Amino acid sequence: MKVTIGGSLKLAFRPWVEGLENVPAEGPAILASNHLSFSDSFFLPAVLDRKVTFIAKAEYFTTPGVKGRMTAAFFKGVGQLPVDRSGARGAGEAAIRSGIEVLERGELFGLYPEGTRSPDGRLYRGKPGGLARVALATGAPVLPVAMIDTEKVQPPGKVVPKLVRPGIRIGEPLDFSRYQGMEHDRFILRAVTDEVMYEIMKLSGQEYVDMYATAMKRQLVEAAKAEKDAEKAEKAELARAEKAEREAAKEAARELQQELRREAEEEALRQRADGQRRSDP
Repeated sequence: MKVTIGGSLKLAFRPWVEGLENVPAEGPAILASNHLSFSDSFFLPAVLDRKVTFIAKAEYFTTPGVKGRMTAAFFKGVGQLPVDRSGARGAGEAAIRSGIEVLERGELFGLYPEGTRSPDGRLYRGKPGGLARVALATGAPVLPVAMIDTEKVQPPGKVVPKLVRPGIRIGEPLDFSRYQGMEHDRFILRAVTDEVMYEIMKLSGQEYVDMYATAMKRQLVEAAKAEKDAEKAEKAELARAEKAEREAAKEAARELQQELRREAEEEALRQRADGQRRSDP
């Protein structure tokens, strides 16, 4: 299936690639990439001769029905590995174990140090757990990878892709063997992750943001909620003002009617009085 899907992607989108010579012909290696689009996990394997295994949430493989079976077959065909993400800590440990197993088999393991897709096309701080721990536990070289324009192929929330030509840059392998045995030192994990992210930034040309993408997404969600709440409050205030204006208009109309009625009654009294005077001898 990889040949079929990869061939179709290359034929339809004609992705350009630089640095293929940096991918070893055999043996384990980690491909650490920026993450712009859902399609990143398909374009990178499509341009490589070797199989690349990425992790994917287990729900993609366990959804019932015909559609669920087709989805599971598709993800298995493109080298996705199911990982149970129930609980943040359990998900991280499962991903690390899966990555180590893939590399111990002498294969290529792909991951996204940012942990999630970029919300705005910028490069965000890498999470130190998965990438660094897998690299130090296995001694596998880390190849920084930059996906270019894949977010234009399939923007977040869009189902039908656009025929935009994406690009892929693969950097030279980074050797962290000097840190082996130190995979539980948080300062070493941070240093390894930051070095990889710096290389990705150079390859991608992205603006770097020194915060986690998940935190930025929370901020964006909160900002959107605050804006929505503000719009809702503004609409409610406008509705109250319009209601008050309508009530004031009704009250003014009632007062006008009452005034006109009083004037009519007074005029009638005057006319009766005038009539009475004229009728008196």
